[in-house]
Amino acid sequence: MDPDSSLETPATGQFILDLERLQAIAERNRQDYSRADPFPHIVLDDLFSEDAIERVRQEVPRPDEIRWIEFDDARGKKLASKAETQLGAATRNFLYQMNSSVFIEFLETLTGIEGLIPDPHFWDGGLHQIVRGGFLKIHADFNRHPKLKLDRRLNLLVYLNRDWREEWGGHLELWDRKMTECRAKILPIFGRCVIFNTTDFSYHGHPDPLGCPNSESRKSVAVYYYSNGRPHDEIGGDHYATLFRKRPGEKRFLNTAMLAQNLLPPIVMSMVSSLKQRLER
Repeated sequence: MDPDSSLETPATGQFILDLERLQAIAERNRQDYSRADPFPHIVLDDLFSEDAIERVRQEVPRPDEIRWIEFDDARGKKLASKAETQLGAATRNFLYQMNSSVFIEFLETLTGIEGLIPDPHFWDGGLHQIVRGGFLKIHADFNRHPKLKLDRRLNLLVYLNRDWREEWGGHLELWDRKMTECRAKILPIFGRCVIFNTTDFSYHGHPDPLGCPNSESRKSVAVYYYSNGRPHDEIGGDHYATLFRKRPGEKRFLNTAMLAQNLLPPIVMSMVSSLKQRLER
């Protein structure tokens, strides 16, 4: 990785962002981002310094070390951190800088989305971890923040997996709008950053069980960004839960989120989502 990917303050050694460098990356890649197939996205392998990512990787708790939010059903099997207070100093510093004005300006230039708003609660974000056999079926993410009532616009994923092997799987898959074909497969290697637009039609996931050894896991940092309003053609209606989709030839599983959305009014969906999150924390 580029040794100038970040700066280090002599007194604290903390990772900080270089606005000039970030803006140059954004300008250089903004057209590729907007034209990407099947929806706007980009894969960057040198956005952050190796040292900064390594510090975060070393702080990832083991699956049995803290109380994770656990997902384990036909739609997915993964672990997610409950709150930033569970996380180490380097991880919190990294998350805070992903929410900084410097990084927001980079994202706005890269994506062309103005007025991006960071999430101080890191709702559904933070650290994610998937052990052997884990997966996450293809889905579109919730499009409204249940607490802030803002529109979700961007996902940022940073992978923390050293020496990750292709045969272990865990690829992030990006699918077309009609769910007929996977158009991109992204290996979750160390330091790789993936940024993509979040709409009701940006279908993604890693749907096949992870084949890594029991001693390994698929680790990542997830940060999401919002705006007050969005283009109407990006959504099919407000929803505070994830919408899962079936791949061609895949056994159908009950999409409880979509069922609830169709049966319950938005205010009830918001209350249920908020209560669920409070109980999990």
